Amino acid sequence: MHENLDLILTFAGGLAAALFLGYITTRIGLSPIAGYLIAGIAVGSHTPGFDANEHLASQMAEIGVVLLMFGVGLQFHIKELLAVRRVAIPGAIAQIAAATLLGIGVTHVLGWSLNAGIIFGLAISVASTVVLTRVLSDNNALHTRTGHIAIGWLVVEDIFTVFALVLLPALFGEKMAGTGLAGAVGGAVLNLAVLIALTFALGGFVIPKLLAYVARTGSRELFTLTILVLALGIAVGSAKLFGASMALGAFLAGMVVGQSEFSNRAATEALPFRDAFAVLFFVSVGMLFDPFRLEQDWPLIALTTAIILVGKPAAALVVVRVLGYPFAVALGVAVALAQIGEFSFILASLGSQIKILPEGALNILVSSSILSITLNPLLYKATPAIGRWVTRRPKIARWLNPPTPLPDAPDIPDGDDEHHAVVVGYGPVGRTVKRLLARNGIRPVIVEMNVDTVRSLRESGVDAVYGEAARRETLVSASVATAEALIFTASSVADVDQAIRLALELNPDIRILARSNYLTETVALDRAGAHRVVTAEGEVALTMTEFVLRSLGATFEQVEREREHVRRELFGDSEE
Repeated sequence: MHENLDLILTFAGGLAAALFLGYITTRIGLSPIAGYLIAGIAVGSHTPGFDANEHLASQMAEIGVVLLMFGVGLQFHIKELLAVRRVAIPGAIAQIAAATLLGIGVTHVLGWSLNAGIIFGLAISVASTVVLTRVLSDNNALHTRTGHIAIGWLVVEDIFTVFALVLLPALFGEKMAGTGLAGAVGGAVLNLAVLIALTFALGGFVIPKLLAYVARTGSRELFTLTILVLALGIAVGSAKLFGASMALGAFLAGMVVGQSEFSNRAATEALPFRDAFAVLFFVSVGMLFDPFRLEQDWPLIALTTAIILVGKPAAALVVVRVLGYPFAVALGVAVALAQIGEFSFILASLGSQIKILPEGALNILVSSSILSITLNPLLYKATPAIGRWVTRRPKIARWLNPPTPLPDAPDIPDGDDEHHAVVVGYGPVGRTVKRLLARNGIRPVIVEMNVDTVRSLRESGVDAVYGEAARRETLVSASVATAEALIFTASSVADVDQAIRLALELNPDIRILARSNYLTETVALDRAGAHRVVTAEGEVALTMTEFVLRSLGATFEQVEREREHVRRELFGDSEE
């Protein structure tokens, strides 16, 4: 009974503190991750007040790591990497090497071993997915050349981290002593190859079929449960059967699901669990922070923060400029990557488990992470001012900016120039609207919850997205941000008002046509922002009015006048 109470108190206390401090940091313009880390410090044993159970928190954080890596695999798109491969791959490798060497140099001066320096350097070389995407989104740079390069760069870092999680135990763990370097690395690579082959060969065939069977039941709970079982099951299987990390197994499971039509629904329905447990991961890391060590650790904290905020960006800036990109793009990419986050802690936690990193290494990383996460959004907002400063100095500007067009600009456009409209639902009305759009040169994108319909549409060359329209990820996948119209053709779509609000957040200029069964439902849809709401009751009344009047021999003007009267009675002043 005491253990159960301790578990609940740790879970509830950690989440409550993360909620409060995450809200405060968000309101003042910082990343919520900083608030989660501070929450861990507040509920940890090194500070007065409520003390959460560190052991239980770390166990729950393991689930967070698994679900976090599953989410990374789910959202990993090889096309994004290939589009910017000429700059992202060499750039990320060069930056990781530079940051690792700087980390080795700093820790060597302080007496750390070479192995500890390598792991510490790797930990500070990778940026935070959460922070980077948030910074780019807040500055409307996610869909620019800078955003595309930064995201591709981050993908390379993510892949590198996954391989590091596999190879580090083989290189520095207990297996190394008995088998040697070649044997340890060879065994790890062999196990990794078999695991990947089985996951994609069997999983690529079995997992989509399993998800299709579950999706046809119409039960959201069963679908969510299936996603969680796949993520956790493959993660545990990879650890037990192949000796790989659970993080790698979860990443591979996410990639398999992400290649199917269920990726959007998996992201919207199952990944909220990831977010909750990932928060506990950051809280558990914060709990390791010991403020009483600051007096002895502050030199390394200052040097580590300098590497993150100056060394890493400088390496990225040089690489991007050498590859021929403008100074403004190079500066934006460099500053966006100037922070550390979740993968840094995962690598450092692994280093502590294999007894390579010394005691207090996580304390230094937490301190540096809080500083870099706090300062990174402010630094990115200052990049335009830096660009203007450079522009006013011709000698510097001539050197920093290329005089000729880029030879290898990314193949990703900054916007979608093709006219398209998003159609929610593919019943009789949806099929009619789709044909109408196509005949008039507007590309229809169908959002549908019937998996068989989605597969049939894709086979016939029609863009179709499987998922609920009231989920942000579904609307993003349907390219609502660049669509001209959003048309709800099915009256049974759940949470239409929520979908309308999300669509307007993504694209304030989009035109929205909604459908409802009853007149009483139009008020909520109008308030949500729909430009026109078509109701079954209203259209029946108008059609019957016209039929009755024409049957009685009314003129065209009389019919139109009475239709207008009926329209005002039914819809009031809201009807255009």
